[in-house]
Amino acid sequence: MTAAAESVFVAISDPTRRAILDRLTHGPTRVTDVAAPFAMSLNAVSKHVKVLERAGLVRRARQGREHVLTLDAAPLREVARYCSHFERYWNERLDRLETFFRQEKRK
Repeated sequence: MTAAAESVFVAISDPTRRAILDRLTHGPTRVTDVAAPFAMSLNAVSKHVKVLERAGLVRRARQGREHVLTLDAAPLREVARYCSHFERYWNERLDRLETFFRQEKRK
């Protein structure tokens, strides 16, 4: 796994950062609007946003005095590919388990 993918895993490991990403799936949003639903300071939310920016998941643009965040989901592709390996693993295991139970039922 690349260092970039590892930084994405770190970024999405936190529920607040996942909630921020989820919010950004609806379109670009001001930092203050992203921070509104959280019971934490704007400074604390900004720290979470910086982690997401370092992972390449969020881009920030200034529009006047406002900072607008935009989701860039491209870095999630490598993580999805990595996780799909385990999905195949579990599907194979479940298929074997299903075969086992069918054979047991026939006995």
